[in-house]
Amino acid sequence: MIALPPATQWALSEDFFAWMREVDARFSTYRDDSEINRVDRGELRPADGTPDLRAVLDTCAHLWRATDAYFDVYATGRLDPSGYVKGWAAEVASARLAAAGSTNHFINAGGDVRVRGHSATGRPWPIPLRHPWDPDGAFLVLAGTDLAVATSGTYARGFHVVDPRTGRPARELRSVTVAGPDLGLADAYAYATAAVAMGRPGLRWLAGLPGYEVVVVTEDGEGFTSPGLPVVPVEEAVG
Repeated sequence: MIALPPATQWALSEDFFAWMREVDARFSTYRDDSEINRVDRGELRPADGTPDLRAVLDTCAHLWRATDAYFDVYATGRLDPSGYVKGWAAEVASARLAAAGSTNHFINAGGDVRVRGHSATGRPWPIPLRHPWDPDGAFLVLAGTDLAVATSGTYARGFHVVDPRTGRPARELRSVTVAGPDLGLADAYAYATAAVAMGRPGLRWLAGLPGYEVVVVTEDGEGFTSPGLPVVPVEEAVG
């Protein structure tokens, strides 16, 4: 495995963080001057926004339809596409890194992961999944060379995912992990966020997602995995 020159690595890291700052400035719901808040207040029409804003809102509209309205950017009563934006931003950053020559990288965006290529050991990147009840442990390890892994659940932030049909927090699923080719979609479906909002009926919906594999843990401790999940033994991942 050939490492990129240090100067190239530095330039790519600067570009990565510049992109993330740009995304924050545009989509943060905590910044009064962000594009998304201006749209929410009616000060900016989506059609007059930046191409990224329009693309994100278009995809969120598609996700609303694809999830039978369980992924809803208005679930909290205001415009908030954060359930898609975090994964989308990391997916774009990964594509930019790959296009610039960084074909081996691991991005962790607040617990959502995008990997390409191989680790320094020459093996596929190991991706541990946090244990739903033990914050210092992992209960499964995935591995991949071109893989997006997103997790949504209640173990870190409490019952923060709202069921848009009832307006109340979803309480049946403790953890939903979705692995597949696109981090923005994996994050939103939870395909994981939508699945948590659905509760147990989300298990059947997740099973029908083409190209994605899932891990689900319920609040009462039951576990479900799809047959194609790229699980590796812990010994192999750390060996």
